Amino acid sequence: MTDSDDSDYTRAAELVANAGALLVCAGAGMGVDSGLPDFRGNEGFWRAYPPYARLGYRFTELADPEHFATNPELAWGFYGHRLSLYRRTVPHEGFDLLRQWGDGLDGGAAVFTSNVDGHFQRAGFDTVAEVHGSIHHLQCGIGCSGAVWPADDVVVDVDEATMRACSPLPRCERCGAAARPNILMFGDANWVPDRSQEQLDALRKWQARHHDLVVVELGAGLAIPTVRMHAESASIDTGALVRINPREPDIPGGKGVSLGIGALEALRAIDARL
Repeated sequence: MTDSDDSDYTRAAELVANAGALLVCAGAGMGVDSGLPDFRGNEGFWRAYPPYARLGYRFTELADPEHFATNPELAWGFYGHRLSLYRRTVPHEGFDLLRQWGDGLDGGAAVFTSNVDGHFQRAGFDTVAEVHGSIHHLQCGIGCSGAVWPADDVVVDVDEATMRACSPLPRCERCGAAARPNILMFGDANWVPDRSQEQLDALRKWQARHHDLVVVELGAGLAIPTVRMHAESASIDTGALVRINPREPDIPGGKGVSLGIGALEALRAIDARL
């Protein structure tokens, strides 16, 4: 199965079984088993999007909010393609396993995630904090207001040869400028954080009620350690952290259970021992 010892999976199962509540902390690696790219480095990004390798664009260049004002066809080519991809991708079985574990606990389950795909909501989780926002919500591309609205009716046609979006593009419902996803991008001074902050406030209240929670962290790397930091902070008093990561599974101080394996395989192995 993996390099992890069988006792590690048994210990992880024991932590979950004896928990009062479950906090799921998830990074991009959580979606890999659903078929989503994690954009790990330029080579990983270009493998996911070969046209950008040919055009010479890096992920950090495309995830620049300035493009929505200066080159909206380029910006929406990338984010429109991602919106379509996330909509048609089915969350893998591991999401259901985590939800089922939470359903069996008195305190239930909540989620802290850097993912913008909305898959935890699709899997039936009620308390989800999307720290980097959501591709399923929009805001003004030039920041005319703090309004955020659903992208439910938005469909973006993308020419996959050029990876540029075709007209009509999503527009701000107030000023008519190009709209953009309500996602925190690189060097982003115009991101409207209100929706995400409301989610974070609700999560903090939930965490304050549950001192006996177990944290299961999945696919959260070190490059942008927001998710790892939250998971470690939430479990600092109990050491009840299960870190699932095939590349960077180590836990500082050795407190908790470290599983060097992908999300779905690890969750199946733990579930088999519950």
